[in-house]
Amino acid sequence: MTRDILSMTYDELSQAFSAEGIQGFRSKQVYEWLHRHLVLSYDEMTNLPKQLRETLKEKFPIITCSVVRKQVSKADGTVKLLFEMQDGDYVESVVMKYKYGYTICVSSQIGCKMGCAFCASTLGGFKRGLTAGEILSQVYVAQKEIGERISHIVLMGMGEPLDNYDNVMRFISLVTDEKGINLSMRNISLSTCGIVPKIYDLLDKKLQLTLSISLHAPTNELRDKIMPVNHKYKVEELLAACRKYAGETSRRISFEYAMLSGINDSDECAQTLASKLKGMLCHVNLIPVNEVKESPFKPSTPERVERFVSILSKNGINATVRRKLGSDIDASCGQLRRKEKENKSEKEGDK
Repeated sequence: MTRDILSMTYDELSQAFSAEGIQGFRSKQVYEWLHRHLVLSYDEMTNLPKQLRETLKEKFPIITCSVVRKQVSKADGTVKLLFEMQDGDYVESVVMKYKYGYTICVSSQIGCKMGCAFCASTLGGFKRGLTAGEILSQVYVAQKEIGERISHIVLMGMGEPLDNYDNVMRFISLVTDEKGINLSMRNISLSTCGIVPKIYDLLDKKLQLTLSISLHAPTNELRDKIMPVNHKYKVEELLAACRKYAGETSRRISFEYAMLSGINDSDECAQTLASKLKGMLCHVNLIPVNEVKESPFKPSTPERVERFVSILSKNGINATVRRKLGSDIDASCGQLRRKEKENKSEKEGDK
């Protein structure tokens, strides 16, 4: 029986080693190699006997990812990484530099089921959820690739995190473990398109992470057209869950709002959004979208974005415009994966 060691908690690893007759102190050594030194190969664990390393390779494989393409923005230094998973498919991560340090946006699934009309992740189709270790490996491999410590994590890459709830919760537990890289829970943001029952499950955990809601429209009529999830969980139901979440955790909700020209950027949309968020502990993050070739949507003009912010602010809603990063390197998650799959198909077809 083999075990996915990178997805195991310290206690699980200790118990598994004990069951295999491996000395207790070895579990501490291996866990530190993996989660403090970010070593993802047993051959590099130099204080382990060779025979033990061979046993571990067989019984506890390290299921990780490898960089197959790296793009660096000339404009702002944003790094886009295309990772190949061990099953041959691809996910993407983006590393962004801010004044406070480096933030990585990681993927939680290979592809996405949610079908949001403006999102590149859904275009390549859905394959599966990632394990906790596969999500974690994006952080570890990216940190080694850029040679800098990553201090903040955003679960906003490919996939819907709450559609892969158990693995995402395990990932958060591992990345905040004081025996590992010990990232602060407050430095983690989880973005969801609005799977309401899972928001309540998350609330029960009382985690001090930042919950981001991909809202993108203030009415059911408009949101139905661009976000299929709204057919199941309406705006009112979603916002009720958000109010309860903010009230019980005292954590500010971040509402993501992609500015789509002529779609959701009118004065009326801004007024409606302000009225529905009134009194909630929240912040609106307006996103100038990166254009995707296959998508009919275009970003709003800077003047329209400024007007939208002005209306929200006058109505007492805190709103900012996200700094546009990586527009010259296909920074919207899903674009590199799709191109790589197309290239692979072409190569296989030429054989």
